[in-house]
Amino acid sequence: MKNYPKLLLSLLLDTLGYVSIILPPFDFIWAPLSGLIMTKLYKGKLGKIAGVFKFLEEAIHFTDIVPTFSVMWVYTYIIKSRNNIKITK
Repeated sequence: MKNYPKLLLSLLLDTLGYVSIILPPFDFIWAPLSGLIMTKLYKGKLGKIAGVFKFLEEAIHFTDIVPTFSVMWVYTYIIKSRNNIKITK
């Protein structure tokens, strides 16, 4: 339950990223900013990789349809946590 605010923030950030479909110049600001935000939201090596991926996704036109922030949330708090439970049992 404590991770749901981060999910809401991820959904909001993904929605904000769709603005660049309507206003392509927005990518010049949003691409580096979204990469930085991704690395701050998700720490460690995986967060850095996701940050670079997010930057590239936003910098290259018409590739930003994937909700990367939300996908990262699902991976971090659902998929990865399930794998950790299986490993520890």
